Amino acid sequence: MDLFCLPTLDLAKKLLGMELIHESKDGLVSGYIVETEAYLGPEDRAAHSYGNRRTPRTEVMFHEAGTIYTYFIYGMHVCFNIVSGPFNKPEAVLIRALQPVKGMEKMRERRSKIKNDFQLTNGPGKLSKSMNFTLSDNGKKINESNIRIEEGFNVEERQIAAGPRIGIQYAEEAVHYPYRFWIKNNPYVSR
Repeated sequence: MDLFCLPTLDLAKKLLGMELIHESKDGLVSGYIVETEAYLGPEDRAAHSYGNRRTPRTEVMFHEAGTIYTYFIYGMHVCFNIVSGPFNKPEAVLIRALQPVKGMEKMRERRSKIKNDFQLTNGPGKLSKSMNFTLSDNGKKINESNIRIEEGFNVEERQIAAGPRIGIQYAEEAVHYPYRFWIKNNPYVSR
């Protein structure tokens, strides 16, 4: 079974420990996924596609599982998501944090004003800047472009913590859904 066709909550956990790789003209960078958030589409008030909202921004969420969904938040940070769920059911998994693996020098150049390496990728905007994800990646297919996911390290269920998602205060009851997953005690998890 295709990894990205897993139910969205399962995919959000399964991605933990996998290596996210971006190869561009200025080099290869990668990191192990250590934190994710699931968004369950039309029924989830926190999802951009809540109520089957179909806009130029959300259109890619209606595509096949494994499609990349990037967007701006606060007018300046890119967030990197992977579309999940069946075709025309707009669900996605936000990659919230990575543990850097390859290309750390390049990441440091891209995030030059940090105090320590934990700040390279411990949040969705930070990891997108370090990994050089942009709005031009929107609509690409994982593993069919210069962005891919490969096996990293095994994460057992007992190593995974779950809790409410971050930054969705507007989402009424969805604020409390435990759809954020992270590897316990990993120093790169967002704060």
